[in-house]
Amino acid sequence: MKAKIVITPKKAVVDPQGKTVRNALEQLGHRGIKAVHVGKYLEIEMDGTDRESARAALDGACRKFLSNPVIEDYHLEIAP
Repeated sequence: MKAKIVITPKKAVVDPQGKTVRNALEQLGHRGIKAVHVGKYLEIEMDGTDRESARAALDGACRKFLSNPVIEDYHLEIAP
């Protein structure tokens, strides 16, 4: 089973890395880009077939270790 996790800054948090990327894109001639948000993408492969246990374990890992819940949001998806 494979889990996909996307971690992004919360909307209210200033994202200096995203701002730098947006400015660089604009300097390269890409117009009309309102905002860029830079985050993290993780793929985790797991043994077992119990999706609910896997989801609970990974949800805990996201809250305690993989993301900073004060400034980041995450989306967790588990594929068979």
